[in-house]
Amino acid sequence: MRVLNLLSTFVGKTFAIWTLLFAVLGFVFPEVFVSLKGIITYLLGIIMFGMGLTLTPHDFSEVVKTPLQVLLGVCAQFIVMPLLALALVKIFNIDPLLALGIVLVGSCPGGTSSNVITYLSKGDVALSVTITSISTLLSPIMTPLLIQLLADKSIDVSFYAMMMSIVNMVIVPIVLGVIVRMVLRSKVQYVTPVLPLISVFGIVMIVSIVVGLNQVRLKETGMLLIGLVILHNTFGYVIGYIVARMMGLGLAQRKAIAIEVGMQNSGLGASLAVKHFDPIVAVPSAIFSVWHNISGAILANIFARMENSSSEEKTLKTSEKLV
Repeated sequence: MRVLNLLSTFVGKTFAIWTLLFAVLGFVFPEVFVSLKGIITYLLGIIMFGMGLTLTPHDFSEVVKTPLQVLLGVCAQFIVMPLLALALVKIFNIDPLLALGIVLVGSCPGGTSSNVITYLSKGDVALSVTITSISTLLSPIMTPLLIQLLADKSIDVSFYAMMMSIVNMVIVPIVLGVIVRMVLRSKVQYVTPVLPLISVFGIVMIVSIVVGLNQVRLKETGMLLIGLVILHNTFGYVIGYIVARMMGLGLAQRKAIAIEVGMQNSGLGASLAVKHFDPIVAVPSAIFSVWHNISGAILANIFARMENSSSEEKTLKTSEKLV
């Protein structure tokens, strides 16, 4: 068990490296990964099942204790990133399918790795977990709705089909995970050490498959897309932090909301793109998956050096007990 914990910690801390490595492998050896296209949905389901296994009633207690903070985080998640995506694709006037990909990843809920980055940043982990969980549960409605509103009118978007895909890929596995946790109770602790390993494996495989499917197009548009993804992610952090500060939140909470806004569930974005649109639509999600783990690690370093006030430290200590 100790060895597994150490391995899990190591893989979690080097997540960005593994994601980048497999993205390169997908680009260099596309034929190895293209044939695995059909497993993307299942990989995301496994990741979401793992998320369900980690959820407890305590993770949602923040809704009762600080409802306005949670509401702010969830609203910022579904307003800032989609509108940022729309602004960027309009300014740079890119291909409609690539534009759809950026809007799609911007319309997804928060990424599960945001909780880890918040913890490393000495932010409010309980708030981060709550916002991630609620935005994920709302995604079957919010993500298809945002895509329908913001996507280029020439692209056919089926609200119902996308909603059911998210229910099947996200909600059902999470609910199953929660049920299994309720049944197994304390025995879940024997499984949880392996969950980060499974999550990392699932994400890096999704990234490598998407990169493999779009190797030729990536050669043509790679640098532009990378630049747009970096801008999207960076502005998400900055605006999330500024909004939280304007609302008078403490430093620990500002960190959590900035990270929640800036980091997206890019695995869901890639899965929806491959299932409902042209594979090229999944490329921004794949690039986002690589980049936001790199930027998240950098941001955690910066945030961790920012000191919390004594009252905020109490909130932080309470949050850390939930990790």
